[in-house]
Amino acid sequence: MTNLVASPTGVHVDPVTFQFLASRLSGIVQEMQDNIFRTGYSTIVRESKDASCLLLDARGEVVGEHVVAPLHITALPAVARAILARYGDEIAPGDAFITNHPFEADITHAMDMAVATPFFVDGRLIGFCASIAHKSDLGGPVPGSANGSAREIFQEAILYPPIRLMRAGAVVSDVERIVVANSRTPELVMGDIRGQIGVARLGERRLAETVARYGVETLLAVYELKQAKTEERLRHELSAWPDGVAEAETAIDGDANSQAVRVHVRVEKRGDRISFDFRQTSDQTAMPINVRPAIVRGACYFSLMGLMDPTIENNGGLARVVETILRPGSLLDPHFPAPTNTYLPTATAVVEIVVAAMSKLNPNKMVADCGGVGALAISGRRADGTQFTSYELIGSAYGARSGKDGVSGITVMLSNSHTAPIEILENEFPLRLRRFALQADSGGVGRYRGGLGAVREYDILADGQVGLRGGKHAVPAQGSAGGGPAQLGALRLNPGTARETTHPSRFSGVPLAIGNVLRIEKSGGGGLGNPRERPFERVLADVLDGYVSRDIAITHYGVDAARLDAELAAWNAV
Repeated sequence: MTNLVASPTGVHVDPVTFQFLASRLSGIVQEMQDNIFRTGYSTIVRESKDASCLLLDARGEVVGEHVVAPLHITALPAVARAILARYGDEIAPGDAFITNHPFEADITHAMDMAVATPFFVDGRLIGFCASIAHKSDLGGPVPGSANGSAREIFQEAILYPPIRLMRAGAVVSDVERIVVANSRTPELVMGDIRGQIGVARLGERRLAETVARYGVETLLAVYELKQAKTEERLRHELSAWPDGVAEAETAIDGDANSQAVRVHVRVEKRGDRISFDFRQTSDQTAMPINVRPAIVRGACYFSLMGLMDPTIENNGGLARVVETILRPGSLLDPHFPAPTNTYLPTATAVVEIVVAAMSKLNPNKMVADCGGVGALAISGRRADGTQFTSYELIGSAYGARSGKDGVSGITVMLSNSHTAPIEILENEFPLRLRRFALQADSGGVGRYRGGLGAVREYDILADGQVGLRGGKHAVPAQGSAGGGPAQLGALRLNPGTARETTHPSRFSGVPLAIGNVLRIEKSGGGGLGNPRERPFERVLADVLDGYVSRDIAITHYGVDAARLDAELAAWNAV
């Protein structure tokens, strides 16, 4: 076939073979993803789908992806490089490595466990099959390890640097025993880890089948070509944007006794390159909201792809175009042993300010802030004495976008997970869901309205405790171009009673007793544009749907009260 494609390695691959193999690599990852969810022991993997699989080359660069959690795509290459640095030539076929260490392996947070297995052809390391999955409990002072009150990383979970769990296909029993001994839910943890090893072995088999048919040199050439094409496509997209410099900043919730923390970016776009300078961001904190550099890079890549072309593959080619500049000792490049378990609100703030700064270069790409992200953990003991931890990622809302309202009641931005079904929670944990609904007026007002956050209310059927790692209980989702901020989130215990208490966006260890009622209210998304420019018909529809109250329609959207009441009466009469 003519029109051959030369890879950077000098091997020629025809376009049809390249496209087939490129799609096959993504297909292998998708098959791995499907299997990890179907074999998941914990609800966080099986139902919420907080897990991602990747194929990496021998340097740790991504060569096969099917995005679930975008930040895992920059964390797993760091994991592979940490394994290579520690074990080097000792890596052998049949090995499996694990780690949950944010500093030694740049993993997202200590509740996430990475599993990576090397893939060899004729004794030559070709790459890794890898995954990250959240674990139900990896030790530490609070059940679920999700310690929103942590002041150093040692208060989060037991830390595992990159270590062998399997050698030559056999489990290293001493390592397994340590993992089991340091978990409150060992059967769930080991079940999920074994599932991760299983999907890695599946990836190895599929790669071996590919090599048998096409040859190892062709596969390696495709690895290089995929990254080169990603670089080429991103440079092309960047070239179409105007050159310039823009800055943006936001704040994220402190704790009950701390002020909000500043996150700042300076974006400089020149030709086909772009840099993100975060050096004016606040210093690292004793709160668990610090994030590692790999997470910042992932947030920047995610933002660019969303603004420019979401079909661009997220692989090693992005790093050849995008520069991130961080200040050691800052919130986004903390020194050990800074706590990192509540990384997602900070990473989401990075996305929001990158998008805000980029919109100054291209005003047609505006997006208001989204609602709060984070996780709710309810734990305790069942009547039979067994321990449980219900860990949920509950959706909030997107902010309004150029030309469109925000989306309501959905996990947002980097979270990209599923809200656990009510039936599963009630079947597996001593909980009863009494309410799950969108909250009227929770979205910011605007020409385009912010999405609505959800409220979720629980009857507690066993003594235990609750913890939350979230955001936007103190600093709301901001609007853009004249749009209004969203309603703040809240967590209330025994709401509407004399015993009601309200809690901040980050805490752990608050006692729960049988008969308590727990309510979490997720913040909405910010609005975009002047609310008084929203057409009357759109405001009327919002009121009829219960998204916007009559009072807000009149006071913020400026609709005529008599006209609104007449229309509502006519609809109610139908």
